[in-house]
Parts: sequence; structure tokens; C-alpha cells
Amino acid sequence: MPRSARTPAAAIAVPSPAPAVADEPGSGSSAERSLRLLALLANEGRALTLAELAAQLGLPKGTAHRICTQLLATGFLARDVDERSFSVGPALRKLAFDTLNHGVVRGLRHEVLSELVRQVGETCNLTTLDGAQVLYLDRVEAQWPLRLTLDVGSHVPLHCTASGKLFLASMPKKERDALIDRLPLARMTANTLTTAAALHAECEDIAKGGYSCDREEFIAGLVAVAVPVRDAAGAVRAALAVHAPTARMSMEDALKRIDALKAAAGKMTGLL
Repeated sequence: MPRSARTPAAAIAVPSPAPAVADEPGSGSSAERSLRLLALLANEGRALTLAELAAQLGLPKGTAHRICTQLLATGFLARDVDERSFSVGPALRKLAFDTLNHGVVRGLRHEVLSELVRQVGETCNLTTLDGAQVLYLDRVEAQWPLRLTLDVGSHVPLHCTASGKLFLASMPKKERDALIDRLPLARMTANTLTTAAALHAECEDIAKGGYSCDREEFIAGLVAVAVPVRDAAGAVRAALAVHAPTARMSMEDALKRIDALKAAAGKMTGLL
């Protein structure tokens, strides 16, 4: 399989923990403050500096530093590329992945995906953004002898997949531009977009059209279309995509399946 893009953020060594201080009145327990900090980072969808975290949580810098140090040590936080900012860490991503795939809710999402496959006749998948990569949450295979198999939990690049480009297009422009400038735009096929300018332009088109295409950009002979799955507040939290070999489904054929994808995405909103 082609090599996936690497997540730019990585945990690095941090200074020794700051001396413990007494809990601030009205700020809650240490566990509560840690959870509020993680929730803030997850909701922002971008790295935040220590000063930003302390200000938004109403905490002294020393307390925010102590919490961040503890969360870095356990993998729930990671240092961003500029080393002054914090982003969600691998332990928090795994927790989110396990939560999204638990019990009854996962079964309901899988049934929506299965019904979609019955309608469109090709393999469909549910993905989410994981750092600077696409993470497969679920997939249902169509019963064809020729198909691409990617296991749940697999990662694929952002710049050359339908879901990946959709996630990029859904970001605020400033955040998107910064991420694209850091991505290694590796050429996977002759059709891969390998310049920042081309990817920026593609994202603008996707944002206007509401769907994204993979025109044999990830794997030669494979096309895909993806649509966003939004939460109750309207934020893009996942993507639904259909893909198939060009020998069986042309790009034009794939576009005819967008309405079915959007209907299924609507059903997914309450299952995130």
C-alpha cells in the first residue's frame, strides 16, 4: 500500500513539572480542569499556546503548565511543531476512536453504511480527521471480486484522498493554509496534486460544491467521492465516501451517487 502522510505534531521532552499549588477557588478539581482543557483543545481543532489555554480556562499559567505537563506525560497532549503550542495527543485520539466505535451507536452507524452500500452498489467508508491524516472509522465492502481493502483504524493521506481533501476544505482558511504548507505532498499517482497552490484551489472548489473527488489521485485506477457528516452544531466531524475501480465506476458514475451519500450523512448526524 502507498505510504501514508505523517502527522506533523509529536510529543517532545518537557521541563520538570512545576511545583504543585493549591486548587484555585471555583476552578474545580484537577481532574475536572484536565478534562476542560482537553475539551477546549478538541473543540478548537487547532493547537493552542499555554497562554491561550490559561486565559480561556481562567487558570493561572503555573496551573495550566502543570496540567499540560501531566497530560503530555500520559500522551493525551502533544507538542505542536512550533513547540510552544499544544495539540491533542495519541492517547486522546485513541479514546475518541474507541468512543466513536462503541456498542450500540457503532452498530447503528454500520447499518446506515450497509444500507448505503446496498443502494450505490460499491464499497463505502466512514472516516474522520486524525491530526494530519484520515482515519478509517468503519467501512462496508461491496461484493465484487476487484476491490481495495483498508482495515478500520487505517490511515491515508489528506492531499490525495476524497475524504482528506474534504476535511481540508472544511477548515477555516487560515488553519487550512497553515496545514497545507506543512504537508508532504507526495506524488502517489500521475494525478496527485503535489503543489500547495493546486491543493488550495481544489479546496476552494470543494468548499463551494459541498463534496470532494479523488480522480485516481491516491491509487491509479481508483476513483472516489466524499461528502461531509456534520454534528448537530453543523461542524464537519466525519466523511462518508464511496470508491471503486474505474473499470467498474467512472468519475461521472461516482457523482451520480452523491444524493445517496448526502442522505446517509444526514442519518449519521445523530450517531456521532
